[in-house]
Amino acid sequence: MKRTLVLLLSLIPWTLFAQLDANLPKVKVVNGTIEGVSSSGISIFKGVPFAQPPMGDLRWKAPQPVKNWEGVRKADQFGPRPMQKPIYGDMNFRSNGVSEDCLYLNVWTPAKSTTEKLPVLVYFYGGGFAAGDGSEFRYDGESMSRKGIVSVTVNYRLGIFGFFAHPELSKETTYKGSGNYALLDQNAALKWVQQNISAFGGDPKRVTIAGESAGSISVSAQMASPLSKNLIAGAIGESGAMIFPTLAPVTLTEGEQSGVNFAKKIGATSLADLRAIPSEKLLDQATQKDVPRFSATIDGYFYPKLPVELFAAGEQAHVPLLVGWNSEESNYRRVIPAGEPTPENYLKALLTLYGDKANEALKVFPGSTKEEVIQSATALSGDRFIAFSTWKWSDLCSKTGRNPVYRYFYERPRPAMRPEMGNAVAGLAGGVIKDPSASTPKPPAATGAVHSAEIEYALGNLPTNRVYDWQPDDYKVSAIMQEYFANFIKTGNPNGIGLPSWPAANSGNRVQVMHINVNSRAEEDKTKDQFLWLDQQYNTKK
Repeated sequence: MKRTLVLLLSLIPWTLFAQLDANLPKVKVVNGTIEGVSSSGISIFKGVPFAQPPMGDLRWKAPQPVKNWEGVRKADQFGPRPMQKPIYGDMNFRSNGVSEDCLYLNVWTPAKSTTEKLPVLVYFYGGGFAAGDGSEFRYDGESMSRKGIVSVTVNYRLGIFGFFAHPELSKETTYKGSGNYALLDQNAALKWVQQNISAFGGDPKRVTIAGESAGSISVSAQMASPLSKNLIAGAIGESGAMIFPTLAPVTLTEGEQSGVNFAKKIGATSLADLRAIPSEKLLDQATQKDVPRFSATIDGYFYPKLPVELFAAGEQAHVPLLVGWNSEESNYRRVIPAGEPTPENYLKALLTLYGDKANEALKVFPGSTKEEVIQSATALSGDRFIAFSTWKWSDLCSKTGRNPVYRYFYERPRPAMRPEMGNAVAGLAGGVIKDPSASTPKPPAATGAVHSAEIEYALGNLPTNRVYDWQPDDYKVSAIMQEYFANFIKTGNPNGIGLPSWPAANSGNRVQVMHINVNSRAEEDKTKDQFLWLDQQYNTKK
C-alpha cells in the first residue's frame, strides 16, 4: 500500500498549492523553491530575484545569473525599488526601500498546477527611466490574473545606474560597448520568464510585454533588440517609443563621452573610483540640475543600430502590436508658454519652434480661433513629447511587420479628485501635488486624458487609486479597455464578444483607430497629415 501511494504521488505534477504552512503557495523555480501568499484564489510571489544584486564590481555590468539557494525562500514582500529620487507624486510604492539591490520581479497567477499553459503578461513600469517600481498599486497584477493571465512586473535599473557608459566599461565587455543596463535587466527578466514561468502555470510561448511611458519605450526597445525579439509573442505600448525625439539612443562615442565628463565633474579618476562611490552619493551627484540625462547607446550588443532603423528594415520581433496614446499627453502651455492661447500668440510660438516653416505647421495644426488654438497646441505638444514616436513605431511596424497592428486613442479624462484630497492639484504625468504652496503654478485644467491616465483603467486597478472620485462611467471604460488588453494577451487580437469591433490599423487602405471612451468606437485616422509633416521635421536616422 505504501509503495502504491508513493508511486501515485510521484505521478502528480508539482502543484502551486502545496497544502503546507497554512496553505501558502510554493513554486520550484530554477534556483530553488519560493513561498508566496494567496489572495482569494490568486497566488502571489513578490520579490523574486531574477539576477544577482548589481552592486560593487557588478555595478554597470550586465545582469548576472541568480545563485541557487537552499530550503524555501519567502516571496511575500516586494523587493527594494531601484535607486531614484521622489520625482512623481503619483507613484505609490509597496516596496522595501531603495537600493542598488533591486533586480526582482513579482508574479500573480490564477493557476492551480504547472500544466495550465496560461498566457503571460510582463509589464514594465514608467517613470522616464528615472523613477518607478514594479510594486506600484496601479501595476498590480491581481485583476489581470482574474482574467486567466499570469501577470509579472519587473524592476530594472534607472538613471546613472541603468544607462552609464564609459570607455573603461566598454573595455570590460566582449562586445566593446557599455550602457543599456536597464534594457539588459529587462532582457534578463524575459529570459527568466522563459525558464521559469511554466512553474507558475504560464506558457513561455505566449508572453506579451507591455508598459506605459518609459515602460512603453522599453517595449519598443525589447521588440527591436536582437537579444529579446525571440522571447516574446506580443507587445503593448502605451505612449512612447525609443525613437527621436523621445529618448532616442545616442552613439556609443557620445555615451562614453558623457560618462567621461561626469567622472571628471565629480573627481573620479578611474572606474574603480566610480564603483566605490556609495549609491546614495552617486545618485545625488548624478541628479544635479547641470548633469545631462544618461541615454541608451548603440552599444553593438543590445542595439546594433538605432531602433528606428531596425524597425524600418523589418528586423524587429514579428509579433502582434497593440499601441496608442492619450488625448492630452501634454498641455498646450508646452507650445504657448506665456500669454493667452490666441491665434497671434500661437503663430509666434510656431515661428519660435519652426521658423520659416511656421505657415506649413499652421496648415496641419490650424489655429484661427482660441478653441482651435488650444486643440492644435495640445495635440502638437503631445506629439512633440511622446505621441510622434509612438506613431512612428506603429507606422513602421504596419509597413515592415508581418502581424496586425492595433492602434488606439485614449480619451477618457480622469474625474475630479476625492473631497478628502483637499486643495491638492494635478501635477506632471498624472502626479498629485498634495500641499501646493502659494507659489505653485496651478496647471490649466485637463480637457482630455493626460499622460499615464489610462494605466489603472487598462489593468483593472481603479480601486487601488484613492485620489480620484471614480464614477460608473470610469468603471465602464476600464472594463472595456481591460477586456481589449486581456483578449490581446490571450490571442494577439483585442476583439471579443460584447466589445466594439477594433480593426487592425494595417488591415486596409484606410487606417482605423479605436477611440477608447465611454462610447468606444473605431474611426478613420485623421492625424496622418500631422504626423507625416512632423516626420519631415525630425531626422529619425540620427
